[in-house]
Amino acid sequence: MKVPTATYRIQFRNGMTFDRAAALVPYLKRLGISHLYASPIFTAAAGSTHGYDVTDANEIDPAIGGRDGFERMVKALKMEGLGLILDIVPNHMAASLENPWWRDVVENGGKSRYARHFDIDWTRRLTLPFLGDTFEQVLQAGEIAIRPDPKTGKPSLAYYDTFYPLMPPSYAGREAEVLKITDGAAIARLHDQQPYRLMSWRDVPRELGYRRFFEVAGLVGMRVEDGTVFDDTHRLILELVHSGKVDGLRIDHIDGLADPKAYLERLRHETGPDCYIVVEKILGEGEHIPRDWPVSGTTGYEFIAALGNVLVDGGKLDALRDAYHRVAGRPADMEAELRAAKLLMADNNFAGEVESLLKLAIEISQAEDRESTLSESAMKSALRELLTAFPVYRTYGTREGLPPEGRAMLDTVLARVRSGPDAPDAHALAFLERILIGDVEQAAAGQASVFRTRFQQLTGPLMAKSVEDTLFFRHHMLLALNEVGAEPLPHPFSLDRFHAEMQTRLESQPDALSGTSTHDTKRGEDARARLYALSEAPELWAEAVARWRETNRTAVRMLDDGPAPEPEVEWMLYQALAGAWPADLHLEDTAGLKSLEERFAAYTEKALREAKLRTNWGDANEAYEEAVIGYARNLLSPGNLAFLADFTETIRPFIRAGLVNSLTQTIIKLAAPGVPDIYQGAEGMDLSLVDPDNRREPDFGTLQKCLTKEEKPASGEEEEWRSGRLKQHVIAALLHLRQEAPTLFRKGEYLPLEAIGKRKDNIVAFARAEADDALIVIAPRLVFDALHAGLVPAGSEWWEETGIALPQKLANRRYRDVCAGRTIDPQERIAAALVFGGHPFALLLAE
Repeated sequence: MKVPTATYRIQFRNGMTFDRAAALVPYLKRLGISHLYASPIFTAAAGSTHGYDVTDANEIDPAIGGRDGFERMVKALKMEGLGLILDIVPNHMAASLENPWWRDVVENGGKSRYARHFDIDWTRRLTLPFLGDTFEQVLQAGEIAIRPDPKTGKPSLAYYDTFYPLMPPSYAGREAEVLKITDGAAIARLHDQQPYRLMSWRDVPRELGYRRFFEVAGLVGMRVEDGTVFDDTHRLILELVHSGKVDGLRIDHIDGLADPKAYLERLRHETGPDCYIVVEKILGEGEHIPRDWPVSGTTGYEFIAALGNVLVDGGKLDALRDAYHRVAGRPADMEAELRAAKLLMADNNFAGEVESLLKLAIEISQAEDRESTLSESAMKSALRELLTAFPVYRTYGTREGLPPEGRAMLDTVLARVRSGPDAPDAHALAFLERILIGDVEQAAAGQASVFRTRFQQLTGPLMAKSVEDTLFFRHHMLLALNEVGAEPLPHPFSLDRFHAEMQTRLESQPDALSGTSTHDTKRGEDARARLYALSEAPELWAEAVARWRETNRTAVRMLDDGPAPEPEVEWMLYQALAGAWPADLHLEDTAGLKSLEERFAAYTEKALREAKLRTNWGDANEAYEEAVIGYARNLLSPGNLAFLADFTETIRPFIRAGLVNSLTQTIIKLAAPGVPDIYQGAEGMDLSLVDPDNRREPDFGTLQKCLTKEEKPASGEEEEWRSGRLKQHVIAALLHLRQEAPTLFRKGEYLPLEAIGKRKDNIVAFARAEADDALIVIAPRLVFDALHAGLVPAGSEWWEETGIALPQKLANRRYRDVCAGRTIDPQERIAAALVFGGHPFALLLAE
C-alpha cells in the first residue's frame, strides 16, 4: 500500500470541475502534496453543492466534467506523480426521482428490483415526505393533479414541478381516462392505490418509513450489507481502483452502516491490499478505532480535538467559563444540557426511530413470552435512558451479539443508567440488555439482531445531532471547543494529554488522516486558532463584551418571549465575528464589510436554528430570527463606527496570538503521527464559518502566486503572517521533507520533549526519531501576553532562560533548521532564544 505523505482536499461543484482541478496539479506538486483527495464525484442531484446526494453511483457527474474530464484530471495527476483518493458514500443516496433506482421503487413499490437496495420498511406504503402540508390539505388546495410526466408521457401525480409516477397496474388499459381525472376524491382514490404515500415534510420525525441520513429525509439509507446492493453501488468505484486511476478511498459515515466491519472486509477484499482506506468516524473520549477493521484509520476529527491541549490555557478556562455564566445569567450544567439535548432528539427529531425500536422490543417480548409483566411505558423509558446514556457513537454488534469491547461499553452504560437519578425499571433495562447481547430465545433471535442493528444505527445520529448540531450551538463559552469530534463535557487541557494522545495515535493509527479544517468543521482552522487565544485573556474578553453590549444595546429588540438577541447569543456573535474577521479588513472598506456581513448573517441564521431554542429549521420564529440577524448586521454597518473601531482595536492581539497558534497547529499536524490533510485554501488563511461558508472556493490564483515567489518570507514581518504566506511556505518545506523521509514520519518514535526554564509553559516540543533520522519540533504556545507590543514574543530576549532538554538519543548531534537553513550543535540542551532568533519556531533535522 502506498500511504500518502500528504493529502489535499478539493470540493468539486460550485464552479470546481475536473479540468480546473487538473490545472491546479502543478501547484499541488510544488506544495508537496502526494494525493489529491476529492469530494464525491458521482452523479448527484441537480444543483448539488456537495455531492453526497448521489443519484447514480455508477456515473461520474457530467456537471463537473463527466468521465472525460475525470480522465484528463487523472492524466494530469499521473504526469506529476500524484495519487487520487475518492470520497465515497455507501450509506445513502438521494431520495429523488432523479435517482433511477429510487424512481423505479416509487413506481413499482415492493416489486421493484431495487426495493431491497434501500433501507425501507415494507410493512407499510413507502412514505414520500415532500409536500408542504398533508396530502389532504394540498389536494384540497388544488396543488396536486393528474398530469402526464413531461419525460415519459405516463400519468403521474403532479405536485408543482414534481411528477410522481403511478404504478402501471393502477392505470393499465385506461391511461387516457386517468389523465382526464380532475375530481379530488378520484385523485385521492388513485393515490391510495399507489405503493407510496405522499405526506408533509413536517411529519418526517414520526412517520417516515425508511432509514435516512441523520435528519435528512432527502437522503435514503442503503442496504450495502446485501451482496447485490454492494455490487451495484460499487461497480464503478472498484473499476477505478482496479484500473489504477484511484489509489485510496474515504468512506463517508461508516457508522451508518448495518455492519461496518463486514462492509470494510468486503471492500478490502474487492479493492485488494494496496488501496489506502480511511473512514469518517468520530471517536469519543478514550475510544479507539476497532483494531480488526482493515483500514488505515480515521479522517482525523480526534486530531483537531487533541490540539486543544496545546493551544487552550486550561488554567484560565474556569475564569472564562465564569465570565460567560455571568453574561448568561446562570451557570451551565453541561451534563444536564447534554441530557436535555439528547432527550429532545429521542422524543422529537428521532421519535419515529425510537418508536420502531420500541415496537420491535414489544414483539420480542411477546415472542419469548417471558417478559409479560413489562409495560410499554417501562420499556420506552428504559430505551430512552439507554439511548441518551451512550457516550460514543455506537457499538459494533452483529448477528452473533456484541464483541468484547462493545459488551464492555454496554456494561459501562448500563451501570451509569442504573445508578443515575433517572434510572428506569430494572426489569425493562435488563430485558433490553438481553436483546442487545443476544441472550434471547431462538424464536426471537432474528428480531433481536434487527433491534441491535437499528439501535446501533440510531445512537450515532442521536449523538451527532444532540452534540454537534444542538449543544454546540447552545453553549458559547469558547466556540473553538465546539468542534466536530470534541467532547461536550468539561475536561482538563494539558500538554501531557496531548503527548499521550500522539503516542497512542502512532500506535493505533499512524496512517490516519490528520485534519485541521474540513468541509464539515464548524469554522476554519485559523479562526479556531485565533479563538483559542480567548482562553488566555478571559478578563480582557469579558470586559470587551460588556462594552460592546452597551454600545449596541439599542439594537436589542424586546419580544414577547424575551430579548433578541439574548445576552449569551450576543457573546456568541462577538466571538464568532472575532474568529472570522479578515486580518486585512479595514473599516473604510465598505465592500469588504458588506461581504463579511452577508456571510455572518447566514451563519447567524444557521446557529440560531441549530440551537433549537427559540427557533428551528422546522418551525422558524421569524420575528426572533429577524431581530438577531438585524443585530448581527448592525455590528458590521459602516455607521456603527464606534463599535467597529473598538472591536478591531481589541481583537488585534487576539489576531496576532491566533497567527502564532495557527502556525503551531500547522507544524504539529505536519510533524506528528498521521497523514496531514490540507483542506482547500487552508494552506493560506482559513477564517471560514460553518458550512456552506467553509465550502467556498479559495483564491487559488493568489495561493499559486505566493508559492512561486523565490524569496523566503521574512517571518518577522507581520504581513507575511497575516497573508498566510509564511504558513504556506512552512507547509511546503515540511511536506517536501516528509517526501524525502517518509519512514521517519510514518514509523518514527514520537518523543515528548521537556521545556525548562522561565518560559517552559510557553513551548510545545517533541521529536520524531527513526534509526539515525530525527526531527526536533519546537513551537510557541500561550503567548498572548507577549503580543501587545509586536507580532512575535518580544524577540529572542523574551525566551532567555528557557530551553529544551534533549534525551540521550537526540543529544550531542548537529541539526539543521529546515526553515532558517542554519546549523546548530546544541549538545544536551537547546536554548530557545537561539533557535527563535529568526523564526518563532524551530524545525531541526539531524545531520
